[in-house]
Amino acid sequence: MNSRLLALITAAFFAVSCDPKPETAQTTGAPAAPAAAAPAQTKEMKPVMDILKDPSKAVEKAPETFKVKFATTKGDFTLEINRAWSPLGADRFYNLVKAGFFTDIAFFRVIEGFMVQFGIHGDPAVATAWRGARIQDDPVKESNAKGYISYAMAGPNTRTTQMFINFGNNARLDDMGFSPFGKVSEGMNVVESIYNGYGEGAPSGRGPDQGRVQMQGNTYLKAEFPKMDYIKSARLLN
Repeated sequence: MNSRLLALITAAFFAVSCDPKPETAQTTGAPAAPAAAAPAQTKEMKPVMDILKDPSKAVEKAPETFKVKFATTKGDFTLEINRAWSPLGADRFYNLVKAGFFTDIAFFRVIEGFMVQFGIHGDPAVATAWRGARIQDDPVKESNAKGYISYAMAGPNTRTTQMFINFGNNARLDDMGFSPFGKVSEGMNVVESIYNGYGEGAPSGRGPDQGRVQMQGNTYLKAEFPKMDYIKSARLLN
């Protein structure tokens, strides 16, 4: 990938990771699809659903180190998180995993040689709840090397739930404030096999429009991007 193209893609982190206002999302001319029906809430899952719809309850402090195993449509991979690298980022991630956020979550932006991005919830109601749940920035202590994971953002102090795994050495992101909070410890080959045929998101590329992802969720993605890969589940390892 040449330096000019990478610079354009890097700049897009600030343009497309921003959560658009609803009126911006409607400029596509496509009617908003009905939100997917929420799953029935049994007594056992109600507390989890409460957290998914109310980020103010997701405030537990993460362990200093922990591992999370992701099951995806391409296989499994494991992330090893180090809270000392990025405390607020690690805490947010830990709470998302505990709440079951990463269930049927699309890898909606996959750029060969650069990174794979995910973290918009497939249920628009849940995505809306988290859209304004921003956390403050953490100082950058580790570099965005291959296999390291950081949050996408739309400028200073705008991290929410979107994150990306680096496919290569993206050290130029360090000075832009992207603070890694963990790395892939197992299954990087799985990460690298995630479908990348859609490339950059609309309007710059053939991939999904983030405004429509926010407003229409997986209804939009599964109808118009059938080859896209997904996270099936994520669980904490002992």
